Amino acid sequence: MRYAVTLIQALVLVMLMLPFTVWAEANWMENYQQALFVAKDQGKPLLLDFTGSDWCHWCIKLEKEVFSQPEFADYAAGNLVLVRVDFPKWQEQSEELVEQNEDLARKFRVRGFPTVVLLDPDGNKIATTGYQESDAAAYVEHLKRILAGRTGH
Repeated sequence: MRYAVTLIQALVLVMLMLPFTVWAEANWMENYQQALFVAKDQGKPLLLDFTGSDWCHWCIKLEKEVFSQPEFADYAAGNLVLVRVDFPKWQEQSEELVEQNEDLARKFRVRGFPTVVLLDPDGNKIATTGYQESDAAAYVEHLKRILAGRTGH
């Protein structure tokens, strides 16, 4: 009987940790220079998500429908270095982060939110995309096509 209780406890613990596992897999960075170092080291492209996380309707939809989903997290964990370039209205950020994000928005000519910029491991722009009416699996396929062809729209 003791074994059954331990097994049940283990299963409950695993079930409680599943949402955190998915979150951990979608490892978003904020520091662009650190992300660039990781991308070069791992030979992975970067995905920069220019977002207004606490006010932009389409940014929130993209996060909910794609970026927070297991299909995206699984793909990203093995294939991308993720950078959230956030421009919140109500969340406080350090001056350094605000300055970095503004510089990145100027550098990549971001005109609206959400904007998703894909870069090669050296930081060279591959393509720009954004929100698309789709689910996470379709968005992953969209990213794969862009990265395979090294062209965007």
